[in-house]
Amino acid sequence: QVQLVESGGGLVQPGGSLRLSCVASGSMFSIGVMGWYRQAPGKEREQVADITRSGSPNYADSVKGRFTISRDNVKNTVYLQMNSLKPEDTAVYYCKANFGLIAGGPLYAYWGQGTQVTVSS
Repeated sequence: QVQLVESGGGLVQPGGSLRLSCVASGSMFSIGVMGWYRQAPGKEREQVADITRSGSPNYADSVKGRFTISRDNVKNTVYLQMNSLKPEDTAVYYCKANFGLIAGGPLYAYWGQGTQVTVSS
């Protein structure tokens, strides 16, 4: 029942911007760290950014200064504002979140289905 749904991907020219959103829904007790990963064709999935529930962000060096991660704990949503996009940013972007389903229980990692970001002239 727990679900992560990404949106906001698309085609953009180099130097352009996109804003990705990921909404968590379903029965859950808590949401911990939320973040974004990406995977380009023929490459391994890599972490782009994550953010704690209190709002502390972490970024991959390749996107630092260009991307901004944020979250809204009331809406159970994490965002990724992507500016100054480069062709090498082209990938499927996946949302990841740690969910606790019951009080005192363990947290499990959940993944969204991904949204395509293509940066091309």
